[in-house]
Amino acid sequence: MTNTTPHTLPTATATATATATATTETSNEAATLARTAVFTVLTTGYTLSTGPGVAATVSYVTDGDRHVIVDPGMVASRDRILGPLAELGLGPDDITDVVLSHHHPDNTMNVGLFGRARVHDHKAIYEADQWTDRDAEGHELTPSLRLIRTPGHSPEDITLLAGTAEGVVAFVGDLWWRPNGPVEDPVAPDHALQRTSRLRVLAATDVIVPGHGAPFAADENAPL
Repeated sequence: MTNTTPHTLPTATATATATATATTETSNEAATLARTAVFTVLTTGYTLSTGPGVAATVSYVTDGDRHVIVDPGMVASRDRILGPLAELGLGPDDITDVVLSHHHPDNTMNVGLFGRARVHDHKAIYEADQWTDRDAEGHELTPSLRLIRTPGHSPEDITLLAGTAEGVVAFVGDLWWRPNGPVEDPVAPDHALQRTSRLRVLAATDVIVPGHGAPFAADENAPL
């Protein structure tokens, strides 16, 4: 979970303004999401303080003809990803899209399992030998699946918002590592920016899927 590009810390006034603007915009965006996606956590990750090593939380999201894997990162065995996927009747070649929340190896290690998929990050879509530039902010995979920028843990962080019948689910990568935070991310280059992004997600979603832990409610108990 290394960082390459530092951010300038915003002033308190700038942070408050950005938070208010982002919260309003994201709340409005979430209201326009369709509610037809379905998700499954394939494997629940852990960090050195909660498990035997480091593993990513890897999720599967489907909507219409899209079959999406989020953050196929480090796991003890590839069967931790492919086994639960097989139980859903799917193999690696059935996956149409992979979303990478950011470019740290613990969240990207197994992206090569899905060689036929489009890969989405903060700035482009990659497919076979084609590289298509686009900003992730507001990009829709389907009417129920939308990407937004949520920097803080790293400059390139993005979140996948999924509209489901039960509410909006946010796949946030390491914006939160796990349900208990950490509140002060030791890797984040900009804690103020990370808090702004966390507030933005909390305003828009009902459930948060973190980078290395189980899903948790997007409520007043979420660590900031």
